[in-house]
Amino acid sequence: MPFGHDMVHSLATVVELVNTSPSTGGDEGLPSLAELRAFVESRQISGVTALTPRDLGQVRLVREAFHRVFISKDQAAAVRLLNALLSETSITPRLTEHDGHPLHMHYFAADSTLAEHVAADCGVALAHLLVEGEAERLRTCSAPDCDRVFVDESRNRSRVYCDSRTCGNRMHVAAYRARRRA
Repeated sequence: MPFGHDMVHSLATVVELVNTSPSTGGDEGLPSLAELRAFVESRQISGVTALTPRDLGQVRLVREAFHRVFISKDQAAAVRLLNALLSETSITPRLTEHDGHPLHMHYFAADSTLAEHVAADCGVALAHLLVEGEAERLRTCSAPDCDRVFVDESRNRSRVYCDSRTCGNRMHVAAYRARRRA
């Protein structure tokens, strides 16, 4: 995918955020402010100072809205859901350089909450993906016991598992064993 650093980073951030949801088959990945802070730090979300319980609740709501975009049945539904999410944010595009990253775009307003920040930057990244006609790159893992999401960045759009080392390997071993038994 011919996207710059900021778009690739935002797409990875939205995937990681959605995969903290119990809706993807695991436990709550953001059970407290400590985990939210760890997420903010690991994803290098800039401009975030103090976090409150309200931030945690708002980020969880944004996370579920993004999850609905990933599991939408078609591009029209994804567009509708993403437009609804983006309409709730104050988008203020600006060029920036920080933390050793090259010049890139930020879309969140300077005084936005963490949820608005994530909704704006990650929402615009997903919007660019849809505009480029790449909605089919938004996927859910094909492993029968996994509902995690991912963005298929392969050239031929052939990725089917959220992680080739866990789900992919497990499914390949199971298929191999089934062939051996047959």
